[in-house]
Amino acid sequence: MSATAKEAVGFTLYVVRRPLYRLSTNHLSSHNKSMKTASRILAFSVLALSAAACGTKPDTAAAAPTVVLVGPEAVTVASVGMLATGPALSGSLVAERTAAIRAEVAGQVMSILHEPGDRVSAGDALARIDDRAIADAWLSARSGVTQAELAADIGKRELDRAVKLNTAGAIADRDLENARRANLGAQAQWEDAKARLAMAQKQKDATVVKAPYAGIVAERTVNAGDVVAPGAPLFTVVDPSTMRLEANIPASQLGALRLGAGVTFAVTGYPDRKFTGTIAHIAPSADAQTRQVRVIARIPNAGAGLVAGLFAEGRVSSTVREALTVPQNAVDQRGIRAVVARLKGGTVERVEVTLGVRDDATERVELTSGVTRGDTLLVGAALGITPGTPLKVSAPSDNATKKN
Repeated sequence: MSATAKEAVGFTLYVVRRPLYRLSTNHLSSHNKSMKTASRILAFSVLALSAAACGTKPDTAAAAPTVVLVGPEAVTVASVGMLATGPALSGSLVAERTAAIRAEVAGQVMSILHEPGDRVSAGDALARIDDRAIADAWLSARSGVTQAELAADIGKRELDRAVKLNTAGAIADRDLENARRANLGAQAQWEDAKARLAMAQKQKDATVVKAPYAGIVAERTVNAGDVVAPGAPLFTVVDPSTMRLEANIPASQLGALRLGAGVTFAVTGYPDRKFTGTIAHIAPSADAQTRQVRVIARIPNAGAGLVAGLFAEGRVSSTVREALTVPQNAVDQRGIRAVVARLKGGTVERVEVTLGVRDDATERVELTSGVTRGDTLLVGAALGITPGTPLKVSAPSDNATKKN
Protein backbone atom coordinates (compact mmCIF):
# COMPACT_ATOMS: atom_id res chain seq x y z
CA MET A 1 0.00 0.00 0.00
CA SER A 2 1.36 3.48 -0.94
CA ALA A 3 2.15 6.20 1.58
CA THR A 4 -0.63 8.42 0.26
CA ALA A 5 -3.19 5.68 0.80
CA LYS A 6 -1.92 5.06 4.29
CA GLU A 7 -2.23 8.73 5.16
CA ALA A 8 -5.74 8.89 3.73
CA VAL A 9 -6.80 5.89 5.74
CA GLY A 10 -5.33 7.31 8.90
CA PHE A 11 -7.02 10.63 8.43
CA THR A 12 -10.34 8.96 7.67
CA LEU A 13 -10.15 6.86 10.82
CA TYR A 14 -9.33 9.97 12.73
CA VAL A 15 -12.34 11.85 11.38
CA VAL A 16 -14.71 8.95 11.85
CA ARG A 17 -13.54 8.24 15.39
CA ARG A 18 -13.93 11.87 16.55
CA PRO A 19 -16.55 12.07 19.30
CA LEU A 20 -19.82 13.55 18.28
CA TYR A 21 -21.17 16.12 20.64
CA ARG A 22 -24.73 17.28 20.91
CA LEU A 23 -24.96 20.28 18.68
CA SER A 24 -26.94 23.36 19.57
CA THR A 25 -29.05 25.31 17.14
CA ASN A 26 -26.38 28.00 16.89
CA HIS A 27 -23.76 25.52 15.77
CA LEU A 28 -25.93 23.60 13.27
CA SER A 29 -24.55 25.41 10.27
CA SER A 30 -20.94 24.70 11.19
CA HIS A 31 -21.77 21.08 11.96
CA ASN A 32 -23.26 20.53 8.52
CA LYS A 33 -20.15 21.92 6.92
CA SER A 34 -18.01 19.54 8.98
CA MET A 35 -20.10 16.48 7.93
CA LYS A 36 -19.81 17.40 4.25
CA THR A 37 -16.07 17.75 4.60
CA ALA A 38 -15.83 14.31 6.34
CA SER A 39 -17.90 12.69 3.59
CA ARG A 40 -15.61 14.05 0.94
CA ILE A 41 -12.56 12.81 2.81
CA LEU A 42 -14.11 9.32 3.29
CA ALA A 43 -14.91 9.01 -0.41
CA PHE A 44 -11.37 10.05 -1.25
CA SER A 45 -10.01 7.42 1.15
CA VAL A 46 -12.09 4.63 -0.43
CA LEU A 47 -10.85 5.60 -3.89
CA ALA A 48 -7.29 5.64 -2.63
CA LEU A 49 -7.66 2.19 -1.07
CA SER A 50 -9.13 0.79 -4.29
CA ALA A 51 -6.31 2.21 -6.35
CA ALA A 52 -3.76 0.85 -3.91
CA ALA A 53 -5.36 -2.61 -4.00
CA CYS A 54 -5.42 -2.64 -7.81
CA GLY A 55 -1.80 -1.71 -7.98
CA THR A 56 -0.68 -4.43 -5.59
CA LYS A 57 0.86 -7.58 -7.19
CA PRO A 58 0.66 -11.12 -5.59
CA ASP A 59 3.79 -12.25 -3.89
CA THR A 60 3.62 -15.82 -5.21
CA ALA A 61 1.90 -17.61 -8.13
CA ALA A 62 -0.79 -20.27 -7.48
CA ALA A 63 0.79 -23.69 -6.72
CA ALA A 64 0.69 -26.23 -9.61
CA PRO A 65 -1.17 -29.57 -9.03
CA THR A 66 1.04 -32.30 -7.51
CA VAL A 67 1.76 -35.33 -9.74
CA VAL A 68 1.12 -38.67 -7.99
CA LEU A 69 3.72 -41.35 -8.70
CA VAL A 70 2.65 -45.01 -8.53
CA GLY A 71 4.46 -48.26 -9.23
CA PRO A 72 3.72 -50.59 -12.13
CA GLU A 73 1.96 -53.01 -9.77
CA ALA A 74 -0.78 -50.40 -9.22
CA VAL A 75 -1.97 -50.45 -12.85
CA THR A 76 -3.30 -53.04 -15.27
CA VAL A 77 -4.34 -53.12 -18.90
CA ALA A 78 -7.75 -54.32 -20.07
CA SER A 79 -7.15 -57.33 -22.30
CA VAL A 80 -9.06 -60.01 -24.15
CA GLY A 81 -8.75 -63.51 -22.67
CA MET A 82 -10.58 -66.75 -21.96
CA LEU A 83 -13.10 -66.89 -19.12
CA ALA A 84 -14.44 -70.12 -17.67
CA THR A 85 -17.62 -70.30 -15.62
CA GLY A 86 -19.52 -73.09 -13.92
CA PRO A 87 -20.92 -74.35 -10.60
CA ALA A 88 -18.66 -74.33 -7.56
CA LEU A 89 -17.87 -77.54 -5.71
CA SER A 90 -16.01 -78.61 -2.60
CA GLY A 91 -15.16 -81.92 -1.00
CA SER A 92 -12.41 -84.28 0.05
CA LEU A 93 -9.77 -86.00 -2.03
CA VAL A 94 -9.82 -89.79 -2.11
CA ALA A 95 -7.39 -92.14 -3.80
CA GLU A 96 -8.92 -93.73 -6.88
CA ARG A 97 -7.70 -97.15 -5.71
CA THR A 98 -7.35 -98.01 -2.02
CA ALA A 99 -6.82 -101.58 -0.83
CA ALA A 100 -7.48 -102.61 2.76
CA ILE A 101 -5.45 -105.84 2.94
CA ARG A 102 -6.67 -108.44 5.44
CA ALA A 103 -5.39 -111.80 6.56
CA GLU A 104 -6.74 -114.75 4.58
CA VAL A 105 -5.33 -117.48 6.87
CA ALA A 106 -4.83 -117.86 10.59
CA GLY A 107 -1.35 -117.90 12.04
CA GLN A 108 1.46 -115.96 13.61
CA VAL A 109 3.02 -113.03 11.74
CA MET A 110 6.64 -114.03 11.21
CA SER A 111 8.01 -110.84 9.61
CA ILE A 112 7.06 -107.37 8.36
CA LEU A 113 8.72 -106.50 5.06
CA HIS A 114 7.40 -102.97 4.37
CA GLU A 115 6.57 -99.96 6.49
CA PRO A 116 4.08 -97.09 5.90
CA GLY A 117 5.37 -94.73 3.27
CA ASP A 118 7.19 -97.43 1.30
CA ARG A 119 6.49 -97.55 -2.41
CA VAL A 120 5.71 -101.09 -3.57
CA SER A 121 5.08 -102.82 -6.89
CA ALA A 122 2.31 -105.24 -7.71
CA GLY A 123 3.05 -108.61 -6.07
CA ASP A 124 5.66 -107.34 -3.61
CA ALA A 125 5.61 -109.21 -0.28
CA LEU A 126 4.47 -107.08 2.65
CA ALA A 127 4.54 -109.65 5.46
CA ARG A 128 4.87 -113.40 6.08
CA ILE A 129 2.61 -115.59 8.21
CA ASP A 130 3.63 -118.92 9.72
CA ASP A 131 2.83 -121.56 7.08
CA ARG A 132 4.01 -124.77 8.75
CA ALA A 133 0.56 -126.20 9.43
CA ILE A 134 -0.67 -125.08 6.03
CA ALA A 135 2.37 -126.60 4.35
CA ASP A 136 1.56 -129.97 5.92
CA ALA A 137 -2.01 -129.73 4.65
CA TRP A 138 -0.69 -128.87 1.20
CA LEU A 139 1.58 -131.93 1.17
CA SER A 140 -1.34 -134.12 2.18
CA ALA A 141 -3.52 -132.66 -0.55
CA ARG A 142 -0.81 -133.21 -3.14
CA SER A 143 -0.49 -136.88 -2.09
CA GLY A 144 -4.24 -137.28 -2.35
CA VAL A 145 -4.08 -135.97 -5.92
CA THR A 146 -1.44 -138.51 -6.81
CA GLN A 147 -3.46 -141.39 -5.40
CA ALA A 148 -6.67 -140.20 -7.03
CA GLU A 149 -4.89 -139.85 -10.36
CA LEU A 150 -3.66 -143.45 -10.18
CA ALA A 151 -7.17 -144.67 -9.26
CA ALA A 152 -8.65 -142.71 -12.16
CA ASP A 153 -6.12 -144.23 -14.55
CA ILE A 154 -6.95 -147.74 -13.34
CA GLY A 155 -10.65 -147.10 -13.66
CA LYS A 156 -10.21 -145.91 -17.26
CA ARG A 157 -8.15 -148.95 -18.18
CA GLU A 158 -10.73 -151.29 -16.61
CA LEU A 159 -13.48 -149.59 -18.59
CA ASP A 160 -11.58 -149.97 -21.88
CA ARG A 161 -11.03 -153.67 -21.22
CA ALA A 162 -14.65 -154.22 -20.23
CA VAL A 163 -15.78 -152.63 -23.49
CA LYS A 164 -13.62 -155.01 -25.52
CA LEU A 165 -14.78 -158.03 -23.55
CA ASN A 166 -18.41 -157.03 -23.87
CA THR A 167 -17.99 -156.60 -27.58
CA ALA A 168 -16.53 -160.13 -27.81
CA GLY A 169 -19.40 -161.45 -25.65
CA ALA A 170 -17.06 -162.49 -22.85
CA ILE A 171 -18.85 -160.42 -20.16
CA ALA A 172 -22.40 -159.36 -19.61
CA ASP A 173 -23.69 -155.83 -20.10
CA ARG A 174 -24.07 -155.52 -16.37
CA ASP A 175 -20.35 -155.96 -15.86
CA LEU A 176 -19.69 -153.26 -18.49
CA GLU A 177 -22.04 -150.90 -16.67
CA ASN A 178 -20.25 -151.54 -13.38
CA ALA A 179 -16.92 -150.70 -15.01
CA ARG A 180 -18.32 -147.40 -16.31
CA ARG A 181 -19.54 -146.44 -12.83
CA ALA A 182 -16.21 -147.33 -11.23
CA ASN A 183 -14.41 -145.19 -13.78
CA LEU A 184 -16.74 -142.23 -13.17
CA GLY A 185 -16.16 -142.53 -9.40
CA ALA A 186 -12.40 -142.62 -9.84
CA GLN A 187 -12.48 -139.57 -12.13
CA ALA A 188 -14.65 -137.67 -9.62
CA GLN A 189 -12.28 -138.47 -6.76
CA TRP A 190 -9.39 -137.26 -8.87
CA GLU A 191 -11.15 -133.92 -9.54
CA ASP A 192 -11.97 -133.59 -5.84
CA ALA A 193 -8.33 -134.22 -4.89
CA LYS A 194 -7.18 -131.58 -7.36
CA ALA A 195 -9.65 -129.07 -5.88
CA ARG A 196 -8.34 -129.82 -2.40
CA LEU A 197 -4.80 -129.28 -3.59
CA ALA A 198 -5.77 -125.96 -5.18
CA MET A 199 -7.33 -124.82 -1.92
CA ALA A 200 -4.26 -125.85 0.05
CA GLN A 201 -2.06 -124.05 -2.49
CA LYS A 202 -4.12 -120.89 -2.11
CA GLN A 203 -3.82 -120.98 1.65
CA LYS A 204 -0.11 -121.59 1.36
CA ASP A 205 0.25 -118.60 -0.97
CA ALA A 206 -1.83 -116.46 1.41
CA THR A 207 0.82 -116.83 4.09
CA VAL A 208 2.82 -114.31 2.06
CA VAL A 209 0.87 -111.04 2.15
CA LYS A 210 1.36 -109.25 -1.19
CA ALA A 211 0.53 -105.84 -2.63
CA PRO A 212 -2.38 -106.10 -5.08
CA TYR A 213 -1.03 -103.29 -7.28
CA ALA A 214 1.71 -100.68 -7.40
CA GLY A 215 1.26 -97.96 -4.83
CA ILE A 216 2.30 -96.73 -1.40
CA VAL A 217 1.85 -98.44 1.95
CA ALA A 218 -0.43 -96.02 3.79
CA GLU A 219 -1.00 -97.95 7.01
CA ARG A 220 0.22 -101.00 8.90
CA THR A 221 -1.97 -102.43 11.69
CA VAL A 222 -0.01 -105.57 12.58
CA ASN A 223 3.37 -106.33 14.14
CA ALA A 224 5.72 -109.24 13.93
CA GLY A 225 4.67 -111.90 16.44
CA ASP A 226 0.97 -111.08 16.33
CA VAL A 227 -1.41 -114.00 15.86
CA VAL A 228 -4.01 -113.08 13.29
CA ALA A 229 -7.28 -114.68 12.24
CA PRO A 230 -8.84 -114.64 8.79
CA GLY A 231 -10.21 -111.16 8.12
CA ALA A 232 -7.83 -109.33 10.47
CA PRO A 233 -6.64 -105.97 8.97
CA LEU A 234 -2.96 -105.93 8.06
CA PHE A 235 -2.07 -103.13 5.62
CA THR A 236 -3.62 -100.34 3.56
CA VAL A 237 -2.13 -99.69 0.14
CA VAL A 238 -3.15 -96.71 -2.00
CA ASP A 239 -2.42 -95.91 -5.62
CA PRO A 240 -1.62 -92.16 -5.66
CA SER A 241 -1.27 -91.92 -9.44
CA THR A 242 -4.97 -91.05 -9.72
CA MET A 243 -7.07 -89.22 -7.15
CA ARG A 244 -10.72 -88.35 -7.16
CA LEU A 245 -12.65 -85.43 -5.72
CA GLU A 246 -15.97 -86.37 -4.18
CA ALA A 247 -18.22 -83.31 -3.94
CA ASN A 248 -21.85 -82.23 -3.87
CA ILE A 249 -23.49 -79.50 -5.94
CA PRO A 250 -27.02 -78.06 -5.77
CA ALA A 251 -29.54 -79.84 -7.96
CA SER A 252 -30.44 -76.48 -9.53
CA GLN A 253 -27.01 -76.42 -11.21
CA LEU A 254 -27.23 -79.94 -12.60
CA GLY A 255 -27.85 -78.60 -16.10
CA ALA A 256 -24.37 -77.05 -16.15
CA LEU A 257 -22.70 -80.44 -15.60
CA ARG A 258 -21.62 -83.01 -18.16
CA LEU A 259 -19.32 -85.99 -18.12
CA GLY A 260 -15.80 -85.05 -19.15
CA ALA A 261 -16.17 -81.38 -18.16
CA GLY A 262 -13.01 -79.83 -16.73
CA VAL A 263 -12.62 -79.08 -13.03
CA THR A 264 -10.19 -76.53 -11.57
CA PHE A 265 -9.64 -76.48 -7.82
CA ALA A 266 -7.31 -75.53 -4.99
CA VAL A 267 -6.27 -77.88 -2.20
CA THR A 268 -5.55 -77.18 1.44
CA GLY A 269 -1.79 -77.25 1.89
CA TYR A 270 -1.10 -76.00 -1.66
CA PRO A 271 -2.42 -72.40 -1.58
CA ASP A 272 -0.44 -71.24 -4.62
CA ARG A 273 -1.20 -74.19 -6.91
CA LYS A 274 -4.16 -75.00 -9.09
CA PHE A 275 -5.11 -78.58 -9.99
CA THR A 276 -7.27 -79.82 -12.83
CA GLY A 277 -9.37 -82.90 -13.46
CA THR A 278 -12.47 -84.11 -15.29
CA ILE A 279 -15.98 -85.10 -14.22
CA ALA A 280 -16.08 -88.91 -14.20
CA HIS A 281 -19.40 -89.64 -12.48
CA ILE A 282 -22.66 -87.80 -11.82
CA ALA A 283 -25.11 -89.43 -9.42
CA PRO A 284 -28.40 -90.37 -11.09
CA SER A 285 -30.45 -88.96 -8.19
CA ALA A 286 -30.27 -86.07 -5.73
CA ASP A 287 -30.13 -86.44 -1.97
CA ALA A 288 -33.65 -86.27 -0.55
CA GLN A 289 -32.58 -84.16 2.45
CA THR A 290 -30.06 -81.70 1.00
CA ARG A 291 -31.26 -81.64 -2.63
CA GLN A 292 -27.67 -81.96 -3.76
CA VAL A 293 -26.14 -84.22 -6.39
CA ARG A 294 -23.05 -86.33 -5.83
CA VAL A 295 -20.25 -85.64 -8.31
CA ILE A 296 -16.91 -87.45 -8.66
CA ALA A 297 -14.02 -85.88 -10.55
CA ARG A 298 -10.96 -87.90 -11.58
CA ILE A 299 -7.65 -86.09 -11.09
CA PRO A 300 -4.28 -87.21 -12.51
CA ASN A 301 -1.59 -87.19 -9.84
CA ALA A 302 1.52 -88.34 -11.62
CA GLY A 303 3.84 -86.47 -9.28
CA ALA A 304 2.04 -87.83 -6.19
CA GLY A 305 1.70 -84.27 -4.91
CA LEU A 306 -1.88 -84.72 -3.76
CA VAL A 307 -2.68 -86.65 -0.60
CA ALA A 308 -5.93 -88.42 0.19
CA GLY A 309 -8.11 -86.75 2.79
CA LEU A 310 -7.27 -83.14 1.90
CA PHE A 311 -10.10 -80.63 1.49
CA ALA A 312 -10.49 -79.10 -1.97
CA GLU A 313 -12.54 -76.21 -3.36
CA GLY A 314 -13.00 -75.53 -7.04
CA ARG A 315 -15.32 -74.99 -9.94
CA VAL A 316 -16.57 -76.92 -12.95
CA SER A 317 -15.52 -75.25 -16.20
CA SER A 318 -18.81 -75.81 -17.96
CA THR A 319 -18.56 -72.71 -20.19
CA VAL A 320 -15.42 -71.21 -21.70
CA ARG A 321 -15.49 -68.10 -23.89
CA GLU A 322 -13.37 -65.13 -24.98
CA ALA A 323 -14.08 -61.73 -23.40
CA LEU A 324 -12.58 -58.38 -22.39
CA THR A 325 -11.33 -58.96 -18.85
CA VAL A 326 -9.62 -57.12 -16.01
CA PRO A 327 -8.54 -58.24 -12.52
CA GLN A 328 -11.33 -58.19 -9.96
CA ASN A 329 -9.43 -55.68 -7.79
CA ALA A 330 -9.55 -53.17 -10.66
CA VAL A 331 -13.32 -52.71 -10.23
CA ASP A 332 -14.90 -50.68 -7.43
CA GLN A 333 -18.28 -52.24 -6.64
CA ARG A 334 -19.08 -50.36 -3.45
CA GLY A 335 -21.56 -48.04 -5.11
CA ILE A 336 -24.76 -48.58 -7.06
CA ARG A 337 -22.81 -48.86 -10.31
CA ALA A 338 -19.47 -50.57 -10.76
CA VAL A 339 -16.71 -48.11 -11.70
CA VAL A 340 -13.06 -48.24 -12.64
CA ALA A 341 -10.30 -45.64 -12.38
CA ARG A 342 -8.83 -45.11 -15.84
CA LEU A 343 -5.57 -43.33 -16.57
CA LYS A 344 -6.11 -41.16 -19.64
CA GLY A 345 -3.96 -38.25 -20.77
CA GLY A 346 -1.90 -38.43 -17.60
CA THR A 347 -4.87 -37.89 -15.27
CA VAL A 348 -7.25 -40.17 -13.39
CA GLU A 349 -10.89 -40.40 -14.40
CA ARG A 350 -13.78 -42.45 -13.03
CA VAL A 351 -15.66 -44.56 -15.59
CA GLU A 352 -18.85 -46.56 -15.03
CA VAL A 353 -18.65 -50.12 -16.38
CA THR A 354 -20.99 -53.05 -16.89
CA LEU A 355 -19.83 -56.39 -15.48
CA GLY A 356 -20.25 -59.75 -17.17
CA VAL A 357 -19.24 -63.20 -15.99
CA ARG A 358 -16.67 -63.74 -13.28
CA ASP A 359 -13.86 -66.31 -13.28
CA ASP A 360 -13.00 -67.00 -9.66
CA ALA A 361 -10.16 -69.34 -10.61
CA THR A 362 -8.20 -66.59 -12.38
CA GLU A 363 -9.76 -63.75 -10.30
CA ARG A 364 -10.76 -61.86 -13.43
CA VAL A 365 -14.08 -60.34 -14.44
CA GLU A 366 -15.62 -59.51 -17.80
CA LEU A 367 -16.38 -55.88 -18.73
CA THR A 368 -19.09 -55.54 -21.37
CA SER A 369 -19.09 -51.72 -21.57
CA GLY A 370 -17.27 -48.63 -20.32
CA VAL A 371 -13.69 -49.47 -21.32
CA THR A 372 -11.94 -50.81 -24.39
CA ARG A 373 -9.05 -53.11 -25.02
CA GLY A 374 -5.73 -51.52 -24.06
CA ASP A 375 -7.12 -49.05 -21.49
CA THR A 376 -4.90 -48.54 -18.45
CA LEU A 377 -6.74 -49.00 -15.14
CA LEU A 378 -5.74 -48.57 -11.53
CA VAL A 379 -5.96 -51.55 -9.19
CA GLY A 380 -6.06 -52.14 -5.46
CA ALA A 381 -5.46 -49.14 -3.20
CA ALA A 382 -4.80 -46.91 -6.22
CA LEU A 383 -8.57 -46.92 -6.87
CA GLY A 384 -8.88 -44.34 -4.10
CA ILE A 385 -6.95 -41.65 -6.01
CA THR A 386 -9.18 -38.61 -6.61
CA PRO A 387 -10.40 -38.15 -10.18
CA GLY A 388 -8.53 -35.40 -12.03
CA THR A 389 -5.29 -36.07 -10.18
CA PRO A 390 -2.21 -36.05 -12.43
CA LEU A 391 -0.61 -39.47 -12.23
CA LYS A 392 2.58 -41.02 -13.51
CA VAL A 393 3.62 -44.68 -13.49
CA SER A 394 7.21 -45.27 -12.45
CA ALA A 395 9.43 -47.71 -14.34
CA PRO A 396 10.06 -51.08 -12.62
CA SER A 397 13.31 -51.10 -10.69
CA ASP A 398 16.01 -53.63 -11.46
CA ASN A 399 17.51 -54.86 -8.22
CA ALA A 400 19.19 -57.86 -9.70
CA THR A 401 22.88 -58.04 -8.93
CA LYS A 402 25.30 -58.76 -11.69
CA LYS A 403 27.63 -61.68 -11.30
CA ASN A 404 31.24 -61.26 -12.29
